[in-house]
Amino acid sequence: MPSDPAPRKHKPVEVAVFAPWPLFTITIEHLASGEDEVYFHAGGQGVWAARMAAELGGKAMLVGPVGGEARTLIEALVRAEGLDFRAVPIRHANGGYINDRRGGERKEIASVPPPRLDRHEVDDLYNAALAEGVRCGTIIVTGVPDGAVLPVETYGRLARDLKANGVISIADIAGTVLEAVEEGLTLLKVSHEELMAAGLAKDDSRKSLMRAMEGLQKKAEAIVVSCAGAGTLAVMDGRFWEASAPQLTPRDPTGAGDSMTAALAVALARGDGPEDCLRLASAAGAMNVTRHGRGTGNIHDIEIMAGQVTIKEIK
Repeated sequence: MPSDPAPRKHKPVEVAVFAPWPLFTITIEHLASGEDEVYFHAGGQGVWAARMAAELGGKAMLVGPVGGEARTLIEALVRAEGLDFRAVPIRHANGGYINDRRGGERKEIASVPPPRLDRHEVDDLYNAALAEGVRCGTIIVTGVPDGAVLPVETYGRLARDLKANGVISIADIAGTVLEAVEEGLTLLKVSHEELMAAGLAKDDSRKSLMRAMEGLQKKAEAIVVSCAGAGTLAVMDGRFWEASAPQLTPRDPTGAGDSMTAALAVALARGDGPEDCLRLASAAGAMNVTRHGRGTGNIHDIEIMAGQVTIKEIK
């Protein structure tokens, strides 16, 4: 029998990840042997995106605040995954959560919110993110919960400064954070639910979503909208595209959007065109839902599945 095709060879790329709220996560699982097992991981949107970017061949540099007793744990867990970490010291401890998944579904049994940063900590984090973005040439920008961690105006400044310095910026943001960005992003990734929640799209029809995307083009040169099981819409290089990934049985749908964002960043950093970007992103997101673990997957499997993604231009 023929052996599986080898993964495609790509030039190495570096991707910075702006992660304003890295977390500690504890998950309890029930094993087939009848015993319980406890897993410790670093988490948060930035960590999950960085994890997938590294899996897809990018050298990921996580930039985020850490403090308190959680600092030692989070730093050790991030570096144990092979990720570089530009840790910005803060006074208060990081947030985190404990999930019980012994019943098959995630059940949150404890949660600690991320801390609010003071103005000096915001300045330190901003400078670190900007500098690492310039050094790497590409940066993933992740959001914050509304009213938490840092002023949303920070994102508007960051987008403008990244563009002014020639940095490719891929933002996975919504709500008040998205409102605060007026211009400067290379690519905006958002879900159809987020567009409807913001009142930018009346419903999940293609026509309504495309109209919302047109309204966002002042903020970003390219826009990618994930539509759950209905595929992905995008406007890239001034053209509309639709991507359809194979229908897979979901095991844990959380983390698929972060995997898509990471794949888009890696693809853009290595100079891929719209179709290859969307194939890789759609495959990374689709494969993630079949797994336990956010932002996880195998580059070999993802690249094979990317060949099953259907891309067509929408006139």
